[in-house]
Amino acid sequence: MKLKEIIEKLSLVTLTNVEDKEVSGVFISDMLSDVMSSAETGNIWLTVQTHKNVVSAANLIDIAAVIVTNGKEVPEGTVELANRFHVNILSSPLSSFQLASKLVEAGLK
Repeated sequence: MKLKEIIEKLSLVTLTNVEDKEVSGVFISDMLSDVMSSAETGNIWLTVQTHKNVVSAANLIDIAAVIVTNGKEVPEGTVELANRFHVNILSSPLSSFQLASKLVEAGLK
């Protein structure tokens, strides 16, 4: 499934320039070490973390997109860094659990 299709289906807010990528699954964690050791290329990463290190971890694994949940605000510095490294950052007012449920309903695992 393509990222832009997911953005549209779930009414996600785009915080960065979006590069449409193939999405292979969902990974949920607020610990960067979990992402770096267990997430897979093409995953969507659900987190409440908003600092610049999120961009580094997402870039390292080649995450399809980071979705910041719970309506958390993402600092401008994080958005700027993400745009520089072509990391998609999206936002949702839903909790990680609620959003994960909707992603599964949409066909992701």
